[in-house]
Amino acid sequence: MKTEERNTQADEFARITDPFRRELLTYCYRMLGSVHDAEDLVQEVYLRAWRSYGSFDGRASMRTWLYRIATNACLNALQHSSRRVLPSGLASPSDDPAGAVVRAPEVTWLEPFSDRLAGGAPDDPAAIAVSRAGLRLALIAALQYLPGRQRAVVILRDVLAWPAAEVAELLGMTSTGVNSTLLRARARLERLVPASDEITEPDDPARRELLDRFARAFEAVDIATITRLLTEQAAWEMPPIPEWFTGREAIGRLLAARLSSECGGNRLVPTRANGQPAFGVYQRGADGLLHAHAILVLTVTKAGIFHASSFLDERLFAYFDLPSTMRA
Repeated sequence: MKTEERNTQADEFARITDPFRRELLTYCYRMLGSVHDAEDLVQEVYLRAWRSYGSFDGRASMRTWLYRIATNACLNALQHSSRRVLPSGLASPSDDPAGAVVRAPEVTWLEPFSDRLAGGAPDDPAAIAVSRAGLRLALIAALQYLPGRQRAVVILRDVLAWPAAEVAELLGMTSTGVNSTLLRARARLERLVPASDEITEPDDPARRELLDRFARAFEAVDIATITRLLTEQAAWEMPPIPEWFTGREAIGRLLAARLSSECGGNRLVPTRANGQPAFGVYQRGADGLLHAHAILVLTVTKAGIFHASSFLDERLFAYFDLPSTMRA
């Protein structure tokens, strides 16, 4: 192929396939539980698609064709990787919040996903709610317990609302096989995912006010106010630290032991992750600057903050378009 023709084909390929890049990244994240792995895999998907573009015959849509390549790449990757987990998926909660906490880098940890990386939100409010629910951290964590093919079926059918026949063609299954696989996966997820009917939506004024109070209390190291904003059964985990804690009293003692005691030593910057409210947490360093410390993802119900996952990985801040340091 002449250079000019190849350049023209490359331009055409980019024009046709680039609109699907964000949704493919979100799909691969749902499958793998890691934004880093999802980014690498999407690069591989586009490389495979470009190499095969000359043989693309248009019998399936470009979107379906790319999802087939992405699904096969994800299933292959899952054969050679460990399940990604949160601390609550490893052991019972700890009863010593003030004790030493040691990171466990050898564990393959689940990662949060910045909403800014996701594909464009649908216009229908009901569809927006479904899209958010399909990214919630609890669901992503639960999906990691399903075999790869079951994950793909759940995501394609329940989250992306693909018809059973289309999923069957993509996965090389029958429609009956897809439906039976979906039923088995749903039954397992029901045991793993907490009920979400009480989770509040972003535009709920009460939730916005609660988050504002939480941020002010966190920055002021007001442990009493923070614990009052938690539900009685609240959980707090901090991957890659394997210990996690439940209940207001235990979480209060944990925060008292770990938060900077100096008022102004912590800063919370609002963001969003996994369709949920989140904060970039900064801590003051010896140089007087505020340094990236954790991405804190909250699950908020009508009764208060039900779950907090504090991901202690400063590398994640770039995905949220947050700086690594700030002036105090």
